[in-house]
Amino acid sequence: MNVIIIEDEKPSARRLQRMLKALDMNAETMLHSVEESIAWFQNNEHPDLIFLDIQLSDGLSFEIFDAIDIKSAVIFTTAYDEYALQAFKLNSIDYLLKPIDDEDLKTAVQKYKGRTPQKQSVTLDFNDIKNLLVNPIEREYKKRFSVKVGQHLKLINIEDIECIYSENKGTYAATSEGRNYLLDATLDELEAELEPDVFFRVSRKFYVNINAIKDMVSYTNSRLQIKLNRFNEQDIIVARERVKDFKNWLE
Repeated sequence: MNVIIIEDEKPSARRLQRMLKALDMNAETMLHSVEESIAWFQNNEHPDLIFLDIQLSDGLSFEIFDAIDIKSAVIFTTAYDEYALQAFKLNSIDYLLKPIDDEDLKTAVQKYKGRTPQKQSVTLDFNDIKNLLVNPIEREYKKRFSVKVGQHLKLINIEDIECIYSENKGTYAATSEGRNYLLDATLDELEAELEPDVFFRVSRKFYVNINAIKDMVSYTNSRLQIKLNRFNEQDIIVARERVKDFKNWLE
């Protein structure tokens, strides 16, 4: 199987390459920009499968499809949330939210291998996609949660939540009053419901509220440790693959 990776962050590309190798998939070709990718496709046989980052250093990766009639299957790798991806009218196999998880990657690869081998052209509505990314659709985000406390229901306002985290297959909201409440939704399900200017997913395990951040400290392997105003039960570490996006989010 011929597989390539298109990703502008070279450490992320190499990490994905290693993860694929563990699944017996060799991605020898790695491209890092729209311009480089277009030139490569013009001079090489198209691969069976592309792992494609949406945002590249010199533009959106959709511009590649605008210039080249791509006939490969595509798995997108992206920091965009599920709500945005639902608006992409395309023939993709799957998408993976960064930082990419081993099990999610394995599932996406299995899904690809389970398809018929017939190659299909990827079709995109570029105007819809570009308008979405430049002018996001106005929408309402979660303002409060209702949680069960004994035999009672309690309302928690979103601004009172310092972080949301997963533990032992449960999802919890940690509040500024020092309480933790079990939520009904998973972190993945909350992806489209939390206001992105306020909450950021720093790792597979944690969302943090920007208004609750007290301090940020350099951590091992080019990561960051987040300290919140009240929550201190666990270390909150920004995954290395998310540090750049996290810093951009802070600004």
